[in-house]
Amino acid sequence: MVRPILIGITGGSGSGKSTIANEICSKFDEDYLAVIEQDSYYKDQSNLSLEERTKTNYDHPDAFDTPLLVKHLKSLLEGNCIEKPIYDFEIHNRKKETIKVKPREIIIVEGILILQEKEIRDLLDIKLYVDTDPDVRIIRRLVRDINERGRTVDTVINQYLNVVRPMHMQFIEPSKRYADIIIPEGGHNKVAIDIIVAKIKQILQRNE
Repeated sequence: MVRPILIGITGGSGSGKSTIANEICSKFDEDYLAVIEQDSYYKDQSNLSLEERTKTNYDHPDAFDTPLLVKHLKSLLEGNCIEKPIYDFEIHNRKKETIKVKPREIIIVEGILILQEKEIRDLLDIKLYVDTDPDVRIIRRLVRDINERGRTVDTVINQYLNVVRPMHMQFIEPSKRYADIIIPEGGHNKVAIDIIVAKIKQILQRNE
């Protein structure tokens, strides 16, 4: 089996990482692709009360079960299936169910801290950083957390100012230096997406 292409997509919360991932996925047959979200690998917090779980700093590296994510990525690269966790953002904990992910020729791993973590970074063939203005990111996060995660305006703003922004400056922004390509304006940057898709096709053809 030819080693799959592992593509990392990172950037701040609300930068457009998922949009970029979806745009890349739309250019290939789904049988060629697997997507792994770092958000799925938040640590299991069943030992904590709901109140304690809400106080977890979800933008800090310690919030993630990185050893499990690395293990799963290596498994996929070796041609094995994995059971990807499912994280429930309303209860701040993993669900009991998992999602079976099959190995594919293209594996996209997307998350805020994937370039900050050396173990993940060293596995990546293509490293992308989505660079979007802070005002755009906070508005996107506000809309998403209210509509999809049951949060209030006040809680989203407080979390952004007290946790998200400081963690972005400490961990996410510095990881930009590890990127092969920096994509301004996220999913709206069609030129960057076309370049990345062309590179992936080139690697696939070379593997054949």
